Amino acid sequence: MKMPQRPSPASAGATPDAEVKPAARRHRPAGLHDDHGHGNGHDHRDLGHDDGQDLHEHEHPFDWQEGLRIALVAIAAAAVWSGWWEPYPSVSVIGIAGLATGGWPIFKEAIGNAIARRMTMELSMSIAIIAAAAISEFFTALVITLFVLVAEALEGMTVSRGRRAIRDLLDFLPREVAVRRAGGVAQIHADTLAVGDAVLVDPGGWVPVDGTVIAGHSFVDQARITGESMPVEKIAGAEVFAGSINQSGALEIRAERIGRDTSFGKIIEAVEQAERSRAPVQRLADRLAGYLVYFALGAAVLTYLLTRDIRATISVIIVAGACGIAAGTPLAILGGIGRAARAGAIIKGGLFLEQLGKVDTVVLDKTGTLTLGQPEVRAVEPVAGVDPAALLMAAASAELRSEHPLGKTIVAHARSLGLAPQEPGHFAYTPGRGIEATVAGRQVLVGNLALMRDARIAIPESLMPHPEVSEVYVAREGALLGVLVIADTMRAEARQAIADIKALGIRPVLLTGDSGPVAAAVARQLGIADVEAGLLPEDKRQRIRHLVSQGRTVAMVGDGVNDAPALVEAHVGVAMGSGTDVARESADVVLLGNDLVKFAGTLGIARRTRRIIWFNFAGTIGIDLLGIALASAGLLNPLLAAFIHVASEMAFILNSARLLPPRAGGRTIQLGAADAQRVRQ
Repeated sequence: MKMPQRPSPASAGATPDAEVKPAARRHRPAGLHDDHGHGNGHDHRDLGHDDGQDLHEHEHPFDWQEGLRIALVAIAAAAVWSGWWEPYPSVSVIGIAGLATGGWPIFKEAIGNAIARRMTMELSMSIAIIAAAAISEFFTALVITLFVLVAEALEGMTVSRGRRAIRDLLDFLPREVAVRRAGGVAQIHADTLAVGDAVLVDPGGWVPVDGTVIAGHSFVDQARITGESMPVEKIAGAEVFAGSINQSGALEIRAERIGRDTSFGKIIEAVEQAERSRAPVQRLADRLAGYLVYFALGAAVLTYLLTRDIRATISVIIVAGACGIAAGTPLAILGGIGRAARAGAIIKGGLFLEQLGKVDTVVLDKTGTLTLGQPEVRAVEPVAGVDPAALLMAAASAELRSEHPLGKTIVAHARSLGLAPQEPGHFAYTPGRGIEATVAGRQVLVGNLALMRDARIAIPESLMPHPEVSEVYVAREGALLGVLVIADTMRAEARQAIADIKALGIRPVLLTGDSGPVAAAVARQLGIADVEAGLLPEDKRQRIRHLVSQGRTVAMVGDGVNDAPALVEAHVGVAMGSGTDVARESADVVLLGNDLVKFAGTLGIARRTRRIIWFNFAGTIGIDLLGIALASAGLLNPLLAAFIHVASEMAFILNSARLLPPRAGGRTIQLGAADAQRVRQ
């Protein structure tokens, strides 16, 4: 089924109606294909099948027609089992009606597969259904039909939904832009921007271009682009990026890159390219079912040629229906996804659950993932003889008018402790240094080490700055009062999560756009040995690609727009629930509640799911091969073959059912309003 074309993200320099090629599946190692548009990540190369075309991709949500069809088949099976209304001794009217109703979509696909000479689950199941019906085992035929329909429905329900946020990414950028032209300021459409234009960005506005500050002074939040946890000060000559947010003062920026050429546009392009490069993978269940049926058909032909016994021949076909794989696999996946959801991790498809079970490397972003991305006063360190409250009060009063993010943090911290900062009588800010203010008639300096040195204020060795935190020095009337230590806040569960991930034998890697000392400090606290800092989004993507090329199975955990290319490049992308829409839509797993410990638990669930699926595969193959041998030797009649078929099928289904989450007595995951909205979407 060919997927419809979708509109590209609206962007500066591109019309909103522009279209891109249909999105392919997530990139996987070469040679992996999938008849269904999704799969479990196993390598099925050189198996003699034509994987070049997709006969069907269950890209639709579960609809009422499917539900009605499943219900009718279930009712028909119950009626046949109870013997209700069977006017003919050898033919079940209800059974035939149920098979005609429920089996039609299966038979239709089977015919297409047969014409294309491709052995799939639908074709193998159709053979088993028809063989069972041929010997009047209508209940068995209906049960097989029911499980195939449920498998198809689960497949459609667990397919990744479209990345709508990616489609609308560049809508973050303003469509109307103020530029300075011909000596005046004009509002123009973003599509008419040109390189060299002087763009004006007011406080609180999104920066629409990559460029250089011509005039103005402000602090810009560029965490979405670079991953830096703290807003960056911008003065004349500083570089700015499209997609960042101007937090305080007005800026005039010379446009150097616009639209798709900006850093933000490159992020969009990287995500789209990675999406288009995805190769579908063939589900192992289809392959194994196909091989079993090929073997069974060959054994059946040989049995008939040797014995001329049609019942023994049919018994061979029935016993090798491979329903243990066909029904057990989606049930195990459903159970694994359900358990993960109960734990607070939404997995968007069975493929990603299976891939999680093979993960041996977890790559983590820092800001917003391991940390909260919010500056916090971590320590108030006064010099000898100074009261900590007096130090904090002096700093908060001087910073009361400040637009600096650290200043706002200091004021908020003081107020949270019940202090009431005083209005400064005089206030002056020096970019790159700090604040000089008059509080209650006394001069107060609040700023960095450079400001203190300019004022010839001595700093004791014990209070010298550390590169992994931000330190704000406070002096009054030429005397040092002390220092406030400000840093991003580590997530409370981060250390336990990393320990749990390492206990699974998985290698954690930290990739961040933040500075080296900050990244090293976080990695040291969490026990992460592999860390790289100062990375742009494309750099992160390249690191992920390098790990994949080394044969690693990689999960990437992130939360921002800047993480989206890496999330898509990894085998499994994991987004924090509090992250951006783009990160959540680019990811295959979303962590509701942002609990990294739950992610470690989800990895364990995925591994258990994979073990159960492989046990079902091995058990099904073993029982079917034994059954084929016994049936070929005339030791199994059709009824006994059907019993073995159904009994083994139910055994493997019950094995898969162990993954289904237990009844919680009404207990549910506690979601915030934003989380609940995302689930509804």
